Amino acid sequence: MTSGIPAGYLRRLGITDPGAPSAPGLFALQRAHLERIAYDNIDIQLGRPPGIDPELSARRFAAGRGGYCFHLNGGFALLLESLGYEVTRHAGGVNADPADRGVSGGHLTLTVRVDGTTYWVDAGVGDGPYEPLPLREGTYEQGGFRYALERLEPLEGEAPGWTIRKFAGPMPRVNFRDAPAVTADFEGMHAWLSTSEESPFVRTFAVLRRDAEGADALRGRILTRIDGAKGTSERELTDAEEFFEVIGTVFRRDLGDLTPVDRAALWARVSRAHEAWLASRQS
Repeated sequence: MTSGIPAGYLRRLGITDPGAPSAPGLFALQRAHLERIAYDNIDIQLGRPPGIDPELSARRFAAGRGGYCFHLNGGFALLLESLGYEVTRHAGGVNADPADRGVSGGHLTLTVRVDGTTYWVDAGVGDGPYEPLPLREGTYEQGGFRYALERLEPLEGEAPGWTIRKFAGPMPRVNFRDAPAVTADFEGMHAWLSTSEESPFVRTFAVLRRDAEGADALRGRILTRIDGAKGTSERELTDAEEFFEVIGTVFRRDLGDLTPVDRAALWARVSRAHEAWLASRQS
C-alpha cells in the first residue's frame, strides 16, 4: 500500500489482493466497503467529531470505526487512488425533496474512470446503490431497488452536474456538480454538520449499512430494514444492551473505543431524543 493507507483498511474490507484497476475490482471494493464499514455519527453524538483528513479516516476504518460521507468517501477515494484508480471528488447534496435541484456541498461523492467507462461511486450515502453505476442517463436495477441517473438542470448561477434518484429511503435525490473538488472544500460544512445544534447529525443518532439484499438503518432507537424483495420492517430498541449489540453485529462497528462512560452518555442522549420524538408524534 502507498503512504497514508494502513494495511488494516483492506483487511477490514476482507480483500487481500485487490489486483490491478478494473471495473470488477472497483465493484468488489464498493460492495465490501458498504457491507463492512458503516455510516455512523457516533463520535459527533459524543461531542468529539473526527476531522475529515482522508488519511485519518483510513486509520479509523482500519481500527473498526465508521463515519459519514466526508469520512467514508474521502477515505475510499484515497484507497482507490493508492490502488491506481482514476478518482474525482465532487461536491454534492442529499435532498429529501425529490424536486430539489440544489447542491448544498453537504455531501462528498466520487466518480471513477476505469476500463474506458466513468462510474458514479459512493460509499457514503448509507442506503444508496450497492454497486457503482455508469455515469450516463438511464434507469438501473440492483437487487430489487431502482435508481435513475439524469443530467442536473442547475439552479441559476450554479454549475451543471448530475442527479441520482433513489426510489427507496427518506432521501430520494442526490445531486452533485461536474467540477472536481478537494478535501478543503468541505471543511466549513463539516464544522457545521458536526457541531451545530441545527445539524441533523447533531440532532439525530444514525447508523446505516448496505448489503446485497437491502439496507439496515438505526435512527435514534428505531431499527429499520429495507429489503428489495420483502419490503420494509422496523422495531424499537428498548434497552442499552440491545442497542449496542445491534451496532456491533448488524452494523459491524467495533465498539472498543467506547468507554462505559461513553456508552452511558450515548444511550442517554439517544433516549432523550427518542422520547422527544415520541412526544412530538402524539401532539
